[in-house]
Amino acid sequence: METQQQDSFTFWDLFGHERLYSLAEALLLLAVAFVLDHFSLVYAYTYLTDPTTRHVGDLLLDNIPIVDLNFIIIEGALISIVLGTLFVVFLKPRYLIFTLKALALLIMIRALSISLTHIGIYPGQINPGAGFLDAIYLYYNFQTGFFFSGHTGIPILMALIFWETPFLRAIFLLMSCIFAVAVLLAHIHYSIDVFAAPFMVYGIFKIAHYLFPHDYELAISTEQGNIIYKKV
Repeated sequence: METQQQDSFTFWDLFGHERLYSLAEALLLLAVAFVLDHFSLVYAYTYLTDPTTRHVGDLLLDNIPIVDLNFIIIEGALISIVLGTLFVVFLKPRYLIFTLKALALLIMIRALSISLTHIGIYPGQINPGAGFLDAIYLYYNFQTGFFFSGHTGIPILMALIFWETPFLRAIFLLMSCIFAVAVLLAHIHYSIDVFAAPFMVYGIFKIAHYLFPHDYELAISTEQGNIIYKKV
């Protein structure tokens, strides 16, 4: 027999003695990930500005028109990050530690990936504008991070984390599809960057599950909304 009990876990419970260390560890990992990402993009930029660097052919991009979808790729992505952060922090605090660690792992592995092989930007790509959000986007991207697509991958990671909640899973997968179509139509990613993202992210999710089992168990101790299911 199963009974249902309202989840009383709040954001402030993350600062308890048992979880404070893990939260600090997650924030440190994320900070290190952003530092590594920054230097990997700077490193990639030196190659892309070299006159010997060339773009490569792409079966899909060679046959579709270039469409200016920067409002989705830049404004849409940044707004989604802000809303997603607020959602996890205040509505799903149980998931926060594991989400931060999984995201840090994704950023680290992607930083390594874009540092290994350097190819030129596909011709005709529409550059960001000169607005405030465009500047933030350029600071963290430099138009150099190709493999794999973060626009496509991060929503998939969130879908995997919240897989047991069908509504959230559908929302995040839909976001991933929208961003995937947008970056392809805008020609800011090669098609392999987009199509490889789900496989790369699934592997990263499984690695995070293996490395941080206690944080994952804390997250999935709730399954449907704010309900905890306990066997009695």
